[in-house]
Amino acid sequence: MPRSRSGFFARVLIAVVLAGPGIVRADLPEIIDRVKPSVVVVGTHQLTRSPPFVMRGTGFAVGDGRLVATNHHVIQAAIDEAGGERLVVVARVTGSTMQQRAARIVAVDNVHDLALLRIDGPALPVLSLDEADAVREGQSVAFTGFPIGAVLGLSPVTHRGIISAITPIAVPAANARQINARVVQQIRSGAFDIYQLDATAYPGNSGGPLFELNHGQVIGLLNMVFVKESKESMLSKPSGISFAIPVRFLRELIARGASP
Repeated sequence: MPRSRSGFFARVLIAVVLAGPGIVRADLPEIIDRVKPSVVVVGTHQLTRSPPFVMRGTGFAVGDGRLVATNHHVIQAAIDEAGGERLVVVARVTGSTMQQRAARIVAVDNVHDLALLRIDGPALPVLSLDEADAVREGQSVAFTGFPIGAVLGLSPVTHRGIISAITPIAVPAANARQINARVVQQIRSGAFDIYQLDATAYPGNSGGPLFELNHGQVIGLLNMVFVKESKESMLSKPSGISFAIPVRFLRELIARGASP
């Protein structure tokens, strides 16, 4: 065998060995096929209202498949329980068939604008959460959700981009009563890092998964309200910049509040 060809096969063998037997990479279309069944619409339902269902944001299944992660601001507005309004998620069961599930709030992280919901019914396919915390600027990513609410229809949409910056922020409390010692300490200590993206997201994307493109693991949650208002409060016109909360804060919330 010529030396050039033997050298080529040697490099291929080394690459395979370094990749390891347990690592399986997938193309973006395959990753999207895996992600979409886990992504849900978060909203409220009220029979006496027209339309009965009102979307508030995006979420995705984690844990045991009956936990849904989203942004806290997505579910923060008051619900008229006396008038029959209920918190629900809408999940895609098969093809274009959508199913509404009752939901309840089980855990909230005000500082990082995160919430966990527990839903009724069978478990949904779950997304894997990245545990390496090795996100880098310039890394290719994608996110799936429901931009601009139900205006474009309840079909999950995927956008692709890169991590354009990792930058510090302090997510503001909704009102003065929510400012506690922990929030003040975070603001004084430089708050926490978030991911700035070069792909355009919309308020309906809030709470949706941001995932890396090698294996489809979730590295963050889109946040298009609290974070964006904080980072761009001095701008007279909104920009196309999008932001995401790192997934490590979601892992911590699940560990604290994922009881049945």
